[in-house]
Amino acid sequence: MGRSFESVRMGVKELSGRWLRARRALPKEDQAYAENLAEMAKRHASEGFYTFDDPLEAAVFSVLIEILKKLDADDVDP
Repeated sequence: MGRSFESVRMGVKELSGRWLRARRALPKEDQAYAENLAEMAKRHASEGFYTFDDPLEAAVFSVLIEILKKLDADDVDP
């Protein structure tokens, strides 16, 4: 049988945990960015990841959505 919704979600959680651990190897000024990426990866773990078989693909998709949303928000003039 294929992967279930839960296994991909768990994979994304594990992946973001590895990204958080990897941040320690980065220079201090980059560590906050690594934390942000790990949080972005988990942000959509409960919605729609059932369409992905690969946790990495699901995490990257989530990060890209969050980056695009941030770019759109930054383009808005107050």
